[in-house]
Order: sequence, then C-alpha cells, then structure tokens
Amino acid sequence: MLQPLQLPPFPFKITEQDGKLTLFDEIRKKHILITPEEWVRQHFVQYLINHKGYPKTLIKLEGGLTLHGKARRTDIVVFNPNGQKILLIECKAPSVTIDQKVFDQVARYNMVHKVALVAVSNGLQHYYCRINFDEQNYKFIEELPPYREVYI
Repeated sequence: MLQPLQLPPFPFKITEQDGKLTLFDEIRKKHILITPEEWVRQHFVQYLINHKGYPKTLIKLEGGLTLHGKARRTDIVVFNPNGQKILLIECKAPSVTIDQKVFDQVARYNMVHKVALVAVSNGLQHYYCRINFDEQNYKFIEELPPYREVYI
C-alpha cells in the first residue's frame, strides 16, 4: 500500500511490472518505479501543476548538476518561459526527517542553481524559502506561491 501524503491526491496511472509498482510520469513521458521518494516527487509535481498553476512544460525532473566535481541530481527545477530557474525543490521519502542536513544539501545545490525560491518536502512536511542573494539571507514563507506570483 502506498503511503498517503500531505499533498492533494492524484489519480496516477499505476501498473505492476515484475511485482513492482510503476506509474506513468507525465513530465518524463515514461513509466517510473515507485520508490518512497518518487511517490513524493510525483505528488509534488501534480500539486505544482493542478493547484499552483505551474506549466508542465517548464518543469524538469532529476536534472543533473556538478558540485565540487561530483555529479548530482536535483529533484525538481521549474523555469520561467525565458529559461531562467525560478523554483528548486528537493524531495525526500516520508521516512526522512527534514533537518539541517537536508537544508544543507539544498543550499549546496542552490550554490550552482542560484534560485530565489526553494522548497523541501518529504510528502508530510513542506518548507518554503525565499533566498535574497544580494543581502545573503533567506526567509521561510508559509506557503508556496502560485506560478503567476513567482513568474512576473
């Protein structure tokens, strides 16, 4: 049984292949093995699209980046129509506590991406931050803004 999350439910196209559950990923256009982290990622993507108005065509999943000479993957990056990154999201499995270590990971990734809006979620807890690079500070915000407020 797949764990209920603190995100709106979505009627995913779930199938079983070789005793493992997969779902059709609308962004990558292929079936993806459902791991706990992927379950969170897929729900968060649908939340972005269906509840916050983020265009599906401007969302990239598991994009690569190089940090300190090592290949890394960011879970979700959202762009504006000009190709600028406007939102970075790190997803964790529901069993992973969102702690300083997780925030440090996102901060390291964001040294490369330089995105002003960052989110972290384990599907049960969600944290949102606005980064001010000029003043070198950040501020937690209560809720993820809709796309129309992020892309101006």
